Amino acid sequence: MNYKYKIYKRFSNSKYLNLHNFKNSVNILARILAFDYGEKRTGIAVTDEFQIIASGLTTVDTKKIFSFLTEYLKNETVELFIVGEPKQMNNTASESEHLIKVFVEKLSTTFPKIAIKRIDERFTSKMAFQSMIDSGLKKKHRQNKALVDEISATLILQSYLHKQ
Repeated sequence: MNYKYKIYKRFSNSKYLNLHNFKNSVNILARILAFDYGEKRTGIAVTDEFQIIASGLTTVDTKKIFSFLTEYLKNETVELFIVGEPKQMNNTASESEHLIKVFVEKLSTTFPKIAIKRIDERFTSKMAFQSMIDSGLKKKHRQNKALVDEISATLILQSYLHKQ
């Protein structure tokens, strides 16, 4: 068996499959978005199309998150949303969990074709701040809460990717 046949055999009954049909038969270029949801701001991180690398995307005013996502999804294919799940040290839900549940419910009704998973987000803000210190950012830049939220979302997404 030649190499191409081995790859394409999985996706088609025919021996030959053109690239157009291959691309349409499997959604191999879908991203994952992760959210560090907050009352004022929401940090967003994204994977590359092959879901290998997590990168910070942006921080959005929480009131504008759904308009941002609607625009973003016009240009990008996303197959999964990861939402941080804030827990306390004793593994109980934090005070902000009720707000995040409302966000998750609205996310699932607004974008019903995109799956949603929750990931423990304990210490992500502290780890984000520490990574800013470790990278040598000046104090002025470390006080940028939007950047902390974006890095926190990236850490949430990296945590999910490592568990896969």
